[in-house]
Amino acid sequence: MKKSVLVIGMGRLGTHLAEKMQDLGNDVMVLDNKESKINRLASIFADARIADYTNEEVLAELDIPSFDICFVTVGDDLEASIITTMTLKSLGAKYVASRARDEMQCEILKRVGADEIIYADGETADKLAIRHNGNNIFDYIGLADGYAIFEVPIMKGWENKSIADIDVRKRYRINIIAIKRGEMFDPAPMPDFVFREGDHIFVMGKSRDVFKMSAKT
Repeated sequence: MKKSVLVIGMGRLGTHLAEKMQDLGNDVMVLDNKESKINRLASIFADARIADYTNEEVLAELDIPSFDICFVTVGDDLEASIITTMTLKSLGAKYVASRARDEMQCEILKRVGADEIIYADGETADKLAIRHNGNNIFDYIGLADGYAIFEVPIMKGWENKSIADIDVRKRYRINIIAIKRGEMFDPAPMPDFVFREGDHIFVMGKSRDVFKMSAKT
C-alpha cells in the first residue's frame, strides 16, 4: 500500500532513505534548510522544499497528520533534531523516526516523542525503507536479485492450521524458513507445524510478494 512520507534533513542518510522510499512506490516529500541540497534533489523528487524545519508554523503548513511516517535525519545538530521531533509530535504526526548518534541522544529523542530511533551506523537506509514500506514487517535482510528474508506475523486465519494447510509457496510464492513463538525459535519447521496466535514467521522471497502478503495481516 502506498504511503505518504516526509523526510527532513537531506544528508547522505536522508537522501538515500527518501530515494528508496520513492523507488518502492511511496509519495515522498523532502525538506531541508539548505538551498543547495534541495536544488540538487529537485529533479528527483516532485515535492522538494527549502524550509526551516525547526519553525512550528512552517511545519504546520505541511499538514503533518496526513503523513504516514516522518523521518528526522538531521545530521549533527542535536538541538534541531530535538525541536523538530517534538514539534512534529505536537502537530499530530502519526509516527516519527529520528536519527541519533549515541545513547544520550537516543534517550532525549525518546523523551520528546520519537516513536523510533535510527542509528546512522547501525541500520542502513535500504533496510529502514523496506521495513517501513510494508505493513507488519519486523525485520529484513536483503539478498541478491530482489530476494530478501523478512520477519512477519502470521496472517489472520492461520491459527490452528499447519504449514502444509496454508501452502504459502503456491499461494504467495514465498518460503517459510523459520518460526518464532515467544522465546522459542524453530529454524527448520516441518510441514505439519501448527500455527498459534502471535507466531512470527521468517520467510524468503521477492520483496513485492512479501509486501502483498503482509498487507493482508
